[in-house]
Amino acid sequence: MDFVEKTVSQEYIFHGHIMTVRVDQATLPNGKPCTREVCEHPGGVGILPLDADGNVTLVRQYRYPYGEVILEIPAGKMDQGPEGHLACGIRELAEETGLIPETMIYLGEIWPSPGFMDERLHLYCAKGLTQGETHPDEDEFVEVVKMPLSELKARIVAGEIKDAKTVAAVGKILMMGLAD
Repeated sequence: MDFVEKTVSQEYIFHGHIMTVRVDQATLPNGKPCTREVCEHPGGVGILPLDADGNVTLVRQYRYPYGEVILEIPAGKMDQGPEGHLACGIRELAEETGLIPETMIYLGEIWPSPGFMDERLHLYCAKGLTQGETHPDEDEFVEVVKMPLSELKARIVAGEIKDAKTVAAVGKILMMGLAD
């Protein structure tokens, strides 16, 4: 069976700093018309810094859509012009935590919400960490939190940490044997 929906038209209805929203008219595989709302996003990078003692460095910050302060891996958008995901990850890690990695291990790409958003989020594990100075964006208020990876895993299992990129990065490093 062909599952592809064919785009008939696109109308951009919002252009923001973080995303663009469009409404598409499309045709379903059975020929019937449908409407699709799509949020276009520049993509981003999430970095799980893991030190030689098995500790991870996270950031605590307020996330407006949920109205909560959450704990998550350092991350950021690929919105600095022509910048690859590796360079973005190194930049974001330094900005938010001050950490400078010796090695960045690519964990792959995830699609956080493919039902309505085209965001592609690249994940890395940063190792061989050296502490430098943080330099967050002027609208970024974060607290750096360090904890054992085992505690992070337990907090994910307990449902205390719900951030998709954090859960995915921890799962990836465990499946890839990078936590040893």
